[in-house]
Amino acid sequence: MADVNRGNRPLSPHLTIYRPQLTSMTSILTRITGNALLVAALLTVWWLLAAATSADYFATADAVVTSWFGDIVMFLSLWALWYHTLAGVRHLIWDNAMMLEVDKAEMLGWAAIGGSVVLTILTVLVI
Repeated sequence: MADVNRGNRPLSPHLTIYRPQLTSMTSILTRITGNALLVAALLTVWWLLAAATSADYFATADAVVTSWFGDIVMFLSLWALWYHTLAGVRHLIWDNAMMLEVDKAEMLGWAAIGGSVVLTILTVLVI
């Protein structure tokens, strides 16, 4: 076995000393929004199945979907859908080896965040 001096090797950065970067946070947020969209999809499918089942069951599902909780879930899902879409466009840009510099990558991250908020508000105002 090789004689390895383990005392002089650098340690990996720990979460307590690591400064999160915008690109890593937006990447994590993309994964979270993708999974959170499943909740809205399940809620929508439940509502549609209830509509096809019976009037009483639909009344229950419709009460949940149109309640304050359902409104919050649907509003946040709308934002998640816009954010996830814009983050996907950002990754398509990166897949073409464009805007990979740190300042431009951060600009795309802010554009995805800001654009998703603006598009969500516009969608709510139009609908």
